[in-house]
Amino acid sequence: MGVVNVTPDSFSDGGLSFAADAAVAHGLALLEQGADIVDVGGESTLPQTPSQGTPFRFARRGTPAGRGGTATRPARRAGTGRGGCDRQCRHHAGRGRRPALDAGARLVNDVSGGLADPGMLPLMARAGTPYVLMHWRGHSAGMQANAVYDDVVTDVLDELRLRIDAALEAGIPPGCLVVDPGLGFAKTPDHNWELLGRLGDVMALGHPVLVGASCKSFLGSLLADRTTGQPRPARLRDAATTAVSVLAAAQGVWCLRVHDVASTADAVRVTARWGVEAAASARSPLD
Repeated sequence: MGVVNVTPDSFSDGGLSFAADAAVAHGLALLEQGADIVDVGGESTLPQTPSQGTPFRFARRGTPAGRGGTATRPARRAGTGRGGCDRQCRHHAGRGRRPALDAGARLVNDVSGGLADPGMLPLMARAGTPYVLMHWRGHSAGMQANAVYDDVVTDVLDELRLRIDAALEAGIPPGCLVVDPGLGFAKTPDHNWELLGRLGDVMALGHPVLVGASCKSFLGSLLADRTTGQPRPARLRDAATTAVSVLAAAQGVWCLRVHDVASTADAVRVTARWGVEAAASARSPLD
């Protein structure tokens, strides 16, 4: 999943794709680099970011880029294998989704897991579109104050189960659900590493898993300058992101949300080929 941020304040690209033409060009380039999904993000989710306006504003941001970036890959239902859909929109608000869906979005990535807008789950049930349900504990401006857990993996799984149950009760087909543990959202760096270390537990929920670690601050903290202690800047975290992607892919996650598609696609292909050989070796009789 390649990221196209259509906000002026993205931590990863500084609004380089804010203009519609730039966003469309970037999305098409990501497809050429091997992306199966283009994520058109209409709202910054950077910690401490204040509310950015109405759902309609989010829709205005996301829809032109989504409409212009028609892709050529066939869409597949969530859970039918690697790859996925052509285009998606990413917002909190249900009312902002309808224009994006009408414009051709084939997957919706809801970073609130249906909590920010009571209309989201009913809308997705009517749409019948694959729906990414992320673990969430509040809006960006104050979410880090909620990074308090007895056991982060157990608590995140319990809260995701509640959201899955709510989605199913609203009428969303089980085959449309994808779950995301929400790395960086109301999580400390240690929380993020614990979740990555136990991705198998997240996958045991029984739905495809999306991992979004790309360029996030916990990678910057790990790679902080040894002299000054300053975190590694976001623009220099691509190699660390690729490492996370390889390890997550080896565990069988459904999708990786990344900014640098080319290196991730190459790394995942290498990982898959290695896995084929390892499996063949395990089946071969000993000499």
